[in-house]
Amino acid sequence: MVDDEPRIRRFVRLILEQNDWEVVDVASGREAVDAARADQPDLILLDINLPDLDGFEVLRQVRDFSLVPIIMLTGRGSEDDRVVGLDVGADDYVVKPFGVRELIARVRANLRRVPGGAQRPRTLTLGDLTIDFPMRGVRIGDLAIRLTPTEFAVLSELALNAGQVMLPADLLRVVWGPAYIEDLSLLRTAVWRLRRKLEQGDGRKYIVTVPRVGYTFANPDPDPAP
Repeated sequence: MVDDEPRIRRFVRLILEQNDWEVVDVASGREAVDAARADQPDLILLDINLPDLDGFEVLRQVRDFSLVPIIMLTGRGSEDDRVVGLDVGADDYVVKPFGVRELIARVRANLRRVPGGAQRPRTLTLGDLTIDFPMRGVRIGDLAIRLTPTEFAVLSELALNAGQVMLPADLLRVVWGPAYIEDLSLLRTAVWRLRRKLEQGDGRKYIVTVPRVGYTFANPDPDPAP
């Protein structure tokens, strides 16, 4: 928990500890980066307005060494701030004042986003794209693609179901949880960010929208016909 207001830190700590989560709270950006590196948390709640590094810079620095789910928890709720936070690598964005049940639901949803389990293969290769599930790594040919946990979870579900059309509600349920099956904006944002990172401007498409139905993973021809 990263916030420079002691009252907010105490309040959020109480909420999280009542739900059996162990909490480390810090008041500055530099402390946040150091704690993320040393403690390797399962999730970070991050304010934007901090006394040294702002939350966006903390996010950039943490993303250099970790894919930990990060929720921006801030009073800055403008569309521009949301776009910057998500584009830099945040997984979710909650605006103060927030509801306790909403915060708990979003924490739980983000903790579910890191895919894993015995039912998954260690690696999956589709065309020139390879997914390494234990390492949460993605490569296109020799190029490593850096994804957030949310982006990785969405791509994983689509790739594991390649050749099938996945309904938005099903993707939202698996990645974000049952409470989010109608929040299409979350899915659209994640797909938009994935496409920006995966598609290299050569006409190939990995995620295809099936109008009025859902999304499917396409195995693109690495040398598409003109």
